[in-house]
Parts: sequence; C-alpha cells; structure tokens
Amino acid sequence: MSKGRGSGSYRSAISGRYVTAKHGKASPHTTVRESAGPSGSSSPHYRSAISGRYVTTAHGKASPHTTIKES
Repeated sequence: MSKGRGSGSYRSAISGRYVTAKHGKASPHTTVRESAGPSGSSSPHYRSAISGRYVTTAHGKASPHTTIKES
C-alpha cells in the first residue's frame, strides 16, 4: 500500500486514507492523486476527486464523498 505523501500517492475522497495506486487508478471519481511538496497555504482547501480542481469551501463541505480537504 502506498503510504505517506510521496510522489504520485493516491488518497480516498471518502475516507481520507491513502490507497494503492491500483485502487486510485481504478476509482478516479473518488480518489485524488497527490503531488509531493508543501501546499503553500496555511488555510485548508477542498479539491474535487473528479476533476482534480480546487473547489469552494461550501462545495467541499456539501460533497464530502467526492472532495478532499487539504490543509
């Protein structure tokens, strides 16, 4: 299983846990591929598991199974 914030790791939008690359590729609508490196911001942001784009806080809170909270 892929652990940590290494290059190309996947995280479930539903549970927030890291998943294997195989699972991440098989479930693109509910997993987010994370990049290595610092986020650059101190406030949390939400990102869509479907598009990979950042979304508003309201949308992130309203869609907990398809968005991921990044701090």
